[in-house]
Amino acid sequence: MHHHGYLWTGPKQRFDEEGLRRPPHPEPPPSAAASGDGERLRLQERYREVVAEFPRSNLPPIETAHWLMKSGSSVLGTWDEPKEAAAWLGDRLAEYAPRFDSDAVRETPHVSMLVDSAVERLGWGGDVSLGVYLERPSFLSLALVTCSPNRSVPELACPRRLAGDGR
Repeated sequence: MHHHGYLWTGPKQRFDEEGLRRPPHPEPPPSAAASGDGERLRLQERYREVVAEFPRSNLPPIETAHWLMKSGSSVLGTWDEPKEAAAWLGDRLAEYAPRFDSDAVRETPHVSMLVDSAVERLGWGGDVSLGVYLERPSFLSLALVTCSPNRSVPELACPRRLAGDGR
């Protein structure tokens, strides 16, 4: 078991586009070729778009474990130990703290609590997902995802193994 780190920052409006943050449905929509149904054609086109774009997009998925469906290039770090992964999380929070929209989130005790909680959660195989408002209208999303296997979606392959780094 190991842990991957992910980071996204961008306009909150983009983050709120939930349709772009969901993976494609396992079953494609019914064919419209024979009927010429315009609505079915639009559904098929949208399905093809999601199949192509979801793995390449760095936009955070709705479900944290679905980061594992993204390209291995989205992984910003990989750690065997929960403490190492949580330290990365703490470093990112410290890096972005001057831009936080809330003074309470910026304070050291709060950040320490988040890091300690991450160590505990990763230790039992859970995932960690944090979101923080930055100066408006920006948003920071951080995730640590347990891999090989992931507790909530064990059938997902490791994105680094797919990329060939042997993890």
